[in-house]
Amino acid sequence: MNSNDVTDSIRAPVLALDLGSKRVGVAVSDSLSISINRLAAIQRTNWKQLLRDVEKLALRLDAQTLVIGLPLKLDGSLGDAALAARQTASKFARSLRLPVYLQDERLSSAQAEQNLREAGVRAEDIGKQLDSEAAALILRDFLASDQERLLVSPHLSD
Repeated sequence: MNSNDVTDSIRAPVLALDLGSKRVGVAVSDSLSISINRLAAIQRTNWKQLLRDVEKLALRLDAQTLVIGLPLKLDGSLGDAALAARQTASKFARSLRLPVYLQDERLSSAQAEQNLREAGVRAEDIGKQLDSEAAALILRDFLASDQERLLVSPHLSD
């Protein structure tokens, strides 16, 4: 990951992922990066299946950029989940012909749950939509950010 690799012109549509151990939330922007749509979450089984599923989605949606949520600790440090997300992002960078970025996703799940409750989603349905709502928040923050964007290198330099 090179924090020096900053781009002002992100190519859209942008596909965003919220990596979970069981499900991966998915959201996509339109070609102008104006609107964001939640998509059905992907069931996570193993790396090869996840890669195939994301590759199919990227092709179907003509995605030009991939953003992956980086679950930093509240103090901004890297925990096990963030290290795993970085590794997965690096694998995507090696395997897909798309630029891959990481986006800080601290508190995205809590905000996603609050958004769904405020939208009137029934409590029993929140779990089904939570991951993709979190992906939509990750994508919104990525598109709106004026901070440096973290472009993922295919070769992790830890």
